[in-house]
Amino acid sequence: MTVQQIQIKLFARARELAESELISVSVEEQATVAQLRLAMAKQFPQLQPLSSQLLIAVDNAYAGEDQSLNTQQEVACFPPVSGG
Repeated sequence: MTVQQIQIKLFARARELAESELISVSVEEQATVAQLRLAMAKQFPQLQPLSSQLLIAVDNAYAGEDQSLNTQQEVACFPPVSGG
């Protein structure tokens, strides 16, 4: 399969850990959100502690783990927000 680069915009603690607002993650074509999450943790080990908790949005909507991705989509990633 062909490898593609998915650009991910990071927010909050994820951005602090990666020391960047935008990262590029290599995944296979038609990778799912779950596969992107694994690839992100592998390619950016500093994000690994947060990887299972990160919320991933695709084109401004929360994405399920089985949603397929392509390079034309806007992908954003941020830790869950807590507070009261």
